[in-house]
Amino acid sequence: MRNLITDVAGVKVGHGTDSRLGSGATVVLFDAPAVASIDVRGGGPGTRETALLDPAQTVEGIDAIVLSGGSAFGLDAASGAQAWLKEQGRGFVVRSARVPIVPAAILFDLLNGGDKDWGRYPPYRELGYAAAATAAADFALGSVGAGTGATTVNYKGGIGSTSAQTPDGHTVGAIAAVNAVGSVVIERGPWFWAAPFERDGEFGGRGWPAPFPPGALEPRTKGTPQQSTTLVVVATDAILTKAQAKRLAVMAQAGLPRAIYPVHTPLDGDVVFAASTGRRPLGEANVSLTGLGALAANVVARAIGRGVFAATALRWPGAVKSWQDEFGR
Repeated sequence: MRNLITDVAGVKVGHGTDSRLGSGATVVLFDAPAVASIDVRGGGPGTRETALLDPAQTVEGIDAIVLSGGSAFGLDAASGAQAWLKEQGRGFVVRSARVPIVPAAILFDLLNGGDKDWGRYPPYRELGYAAAATAAADFALGSVGAGTGATTVNYKGGIGSTSAQTPDGHTVGAIAAVNAVGSVVIERGPWFWAAPFERDGEFGGRGWPAPFPPGALEPRTKGTPQQSTTLVVVATDAILTKAQAKRLAVMAQAGLPRAIYPVHTPLDGDVVFAASTGRRPLGEANVSLTGLGALAANVVARAIGRGVFAATALRWPGAVKSWQDEFGR
């Protein structure tokens, strides 16, 4: 177990990162079409090809999920991943045509500094292609891919990922691009809200403060609309229907309020995708899915904490400092 979403059989992850731009894209690639759905809780989401993830819609399998910076410009990253998949002969078959199915979601990182003067067309299509082309079982965390320009109210955000196994042997993993309007730490840290769910010191092993600081529950937010969003993909090897994948996404959303305070605000575009690679039978449906969803929420909370823990600050004036800058020593 790598403690990554790629511990789920049939999942790979790649990043396209542009440090000069201060942004990037991350692709979660499936070896074979995966059953998937989505749950949207943020007040300002930006998505592509997510309507087909409703259990009532026709398409049963998707080829990849793209997470990207760049706000609405970043939706182009899905076109890049789609182009790479087409070159591999992947896609939904319509007679002699194949159409790769690539849902996507974006976060806002346009005001973090960096060179955003990209000319007529934004660079996200090429970043999406690069991310798909380099997808592998091992991948970097922190300020890479969709997490390159991500921030929270007080520390640099980034890409985090974790995994776990249920008692009956199903694997569930999560990857999160953490760009929250709120805080992932209690007051100004070093304690993470997600500390009760942490495993093996994966984000510092600091636990919770005792006692809690008097102002810990005062909401701290960036305070500027349309500059936030936490994007999450949960994957499992359990065989799920689209309706069950939807329920998994709903249950996994519980991981966000365990790790971010406040969360699901009008200023966020928080979404959770859930996908099944269909390698292991689920067992008794309702009981097994309940256990899987409960563990998925824990894995999501851990991935969010790990994303901030692993992040490094962008190196230009005014950039948000990282947790490591403050407490890594």
